[in-house]
Amino acid sequence: MATFHFFLITSTILSALVLLLRFRPVQGDGKRLPPGPSSLLLLFSTAWLGLTSSPAEAEPVLQRLFRRYGPIMSLRVGSRLAIFVADRRLAHTALVQRGAALADRPSFATARILGADDNYSVTRAGYGPVWRLLRRNLVAETLHPSRAHQFTHARFWARRVLVEKLRRQADDGGAPAPVTATFQYAVFYLLLTICFGERLDENVVRTITAAQNDQVRYMFSKMSVFAFVPSVAEHLFSGRIRKMLSLRRRQKELFLPLIDARRNGEREPRQSKSETTLEHSYVDTLFDVRLPQEGNRPLTDDEIVNLCSEFLTAGADTTSTALTWIMAELVKNKAIQERLYEEIKAWTKDDREEVSEEDIQSMPYLKAVVLEGLRKHPPVHFVLPHMAAEDVEVGGYLVPKGSTVNFMVAEMGRDEQEWEKPMEFIPERFLAGGKGVDVTGNTGIKMMSFGVGRRICAGLNIAMLHLLYLVANMVREFEWKEAAGQEVDLTEKLEFMVVMKKKLRPRLVPRKQHAS
Repeated sequence: MATFHFFLITSTILSALVLLLRFRPVQGDGKRLPPGPSSLLLLFSTAWLGLTSSPAEAEPVLQRLFRRYGPIMSLRVGSRLAIFVADRRLAHTALVQRGAALADRPSFATARILGADDNYSVTRAGYGPVWRLLRRNLVAETLHPSRAHQFTHARFWARRVLVEKLRRQADDGGAPAPVTATFQYAVFYLLLTICFGERLDENVVRTITAAQNDQVRYMFSKMSVFAFVPSVAEHLFSGRIRKMLSLRRRQKELFLPLIDARRNGEREPRQSKSETTLEHSYVDTLFDVRLPQEGNRPLTDDEIVNLCSEFLTAGADTTSTALTWIMAELVKNKAIQERLYEEIKAWTKDDREEVSEEDIQSMPYLKAVVLEGLRKHPPVHFVLPHMAAEDVEVGGYLVPKGSTVNFMVAEMGRDEQEWEKPMEFIPERFLAGGKGVDVTGNTGIKMMSFGVGRRICAGLNIAMLHLLYLVANMVREFEWKEAAGQEVDLTEKLEFMVVMKKKLRPRLVPRKQHAS
């Protein structure tokens, strides 16, 4: 589910749509291009420089444009054509039936300016041999279900940290505290352990978390100006480049000792470290990668740091945001929470400390709750943009070579023609006897929280495992209730992810018979 580079480019583009609505729309250039508003270079220039409305306004504006032009439309930004797709059938045509032609990624000016190379990345690399090599390594050696058992201890440690922190909040006796920060810490802790193979203490985790978040959020909020006329922006905003380079250096200083510890043989746990060290980690696999097209060379330290950063960014915010939305729905829908708790009790022995990874495989309602949460509340409302490697026809329109193609994730999961009462939380729709949903989209797209096609999120399986495992254990440990004056408000707000505008502050009541 990797997303932040997409937002760097599209958030400021979309904010300009507010201004575009003031002008009379015209057909896109060329008879076969998808329709869309006129190309207004000056207004887009202003938008790129951050002088217009907030990116949070973009999605409702896009929805209005879709109502005007139809489910596929085009927007021209200077010389680049961007196409947006909101229809699930057209998305299936583009991403599955025409998948190879639309599997590429656009290049980003910020990478060149910062001296980075997006080709040494899983989420941002162009569609080619280096991307295939890095993705195959990530999936086969770390994210594949057959590897799940190698990270059982990491999930166990993260669950214990999460439950302990929530229990302290429940026992505090004061006003209910927001739980989002606790979710974020636990998920980042889990992914950090999987990435580097070491159980780190809280101060180190928080230091690395802060460095990672500072870099990602600065990129998101300050660096998008370089996507439009970068040669000019480099002179106008040179201070931002220096700041971003400083943040990257700080990240490297924190990551390299962890990388070197594994490279120098500490991946084999000593007896004294058996409770803190994993035998296998993601960074271990990167030491073995060789690039055949470049003389069979290994990855450089910078490339390894960037791949580790990508691993953390792609999974941490998306998973913790999804957890928040799911638990908010369970707080708001008491009957659903109780049905889920009854299923958990039926499949988990009372004397067990946790709901195990084996237990959750027998819980269809748990899976239905998680899928319904992802359908109704996808953490991001757009996938990373695709780029056409050749001319492609989609829905009777031409998608020209070199154009970017963007897909509206939330629109597809909330389509009233496909989903009955789409804005209601109804997990039963995913149970046997209901509509079968293939989350990979290969047999047809009904929701695409993880993307679809050849660039589908590599972490789909592990993300689902983490959500199932953490939700089950939190519901087993606590009854989640609304607190007086802190009723659940499901209004959305765009930050780095699409989050709850009003923070979730539940009243947690320990289920004493299962206290660990």
